[in-house]
Amino acid sequence: MRRVMFGRANRRDRFVDVVGCLAAAVVGAIFLSPALHDATTPLPTAQVLVDVVGGGLACVALWWRRRWPLGVAIACVLLGTVSMSATAAGLFALFSLAVHRPIRAVLVALAWWVPCAVVFAVYSPTTDPVSVVLVTTPLALAAVAWGMFVRARRLLLLSLRERALRAEADQRLYEDTARMAERTRIAREMHDVLAHRISLVALHAGALEIRPDLPPAEVRQTAELLRSTARQALEELRGVIGVLRDGPGQEEEAPQPRLSDIPRLVEETRRAGAKIAFEMHVSHAETAPSGLGRDAYRIVQEALTNIGKHAVGTAAEVRVSGAPDEGLHVSVRNRQPVHSHAGPVLPGAGAGLLGLHERVALAGGTLVHGPDDTGYFMVEAELPWPG
Repeated sequence: MRRVMFGRANRRDRFVDVVGCLAAAVVGAIFLSPALHDATTPLPTAQVLVDVVGGGLACVALWWRRRWPLGVAIACVLLGTVSMSATAAGLFALFSLAVHRPIRAVLVALAWWVPCAVVFAVYSPTTDPVSVVLVTTPLALAAVAWGMFVRARRLLLLSLRERALRAEADQRLYEDTARMAERTRIAREMHDVLAHRISLVALHAGALEIRPDLPPAEVRQTAELLRSTARQALEELRGVIGVLRDGPGQEEEAPQPRLSDIPRLVEETRRAGAKIAFEMHVSHAETAPSGLGRDAYRIVQEALTNIGKHAVGTAAEVRVSGAPDEGLHVSVRNRQPVHSHAGPVLPGAGAGLLGLHERVALAGGTLVHGPDDTGYFMVEAELPWPG
């Protein structure tokens, strides 16, 4: 059976050991005293000497009761065959053994108690076996029971302490997981909300850079688009930051895009100079679940953002179709550019399509993206329509 260690001995334990040794010596002397004063059958001097030496050895052996509890207990019990003064040390050793070792070791030591008591009764002229067994056996059983109670209590406290530590560790893990999930959600929200707006700003600014000869009216129109797009990006950023600043229980869900917002998204991208062929045929679009509309909007938004980053000037096709019984199909395709764009490349973390995969997987749909055989790069998603 597995041993249970309650920790290394400290100053308090050493003090208890010293007090235990002294107490065992005093109690052992009390046990021996009646035999020394028995005028009828006095103990021979040799037996008194052996008794005192045996009791002293038993008391000294108690110093190592923590390291070798079974050995010390058996040694004290065996010394009790020739020493009445070792009785107290034997009881203390049995108690300590019950505290530090499981019941099997305690039974081994306890099995020696009655035979050794009978041997002592035969050896000593002042006692008889029946009286010795009737007096010392209940004391031994009481010492073992007390020790087992102390052991059980220590094990319970140790179990409660380990359970508390495990609960604290689980709580920290839960908090770390929740914090990481919240950071991921915030990062995704920041990407979804701002990436498209910032790409539009970059496209408008790029148009002014490569066409310095634009008429003043078109320059003003482009500047107005820059201003309105930047204002919208700032408002959306303020909404995200406002959610982060709210305390627990004060969060307000920011307005989420719906299925009916996709035409507005396409029109805004067209105003930035993109060539987009758009078709949307959705039955009962007004009753579409909010989660479905948000996912479809984010798919189109991310695809158009990537077109603005990596395929400037190419024509794109956006098609959204579906019905409650059929699900929703979202397709965004664009010609792959033959020549790389000469201007600066817009930065990207490469996590947009990964985020779409996760979003579509959570919705129970499928997402496919990549070049096809016709020279187009396509992003296509099949989303279930919850009933």
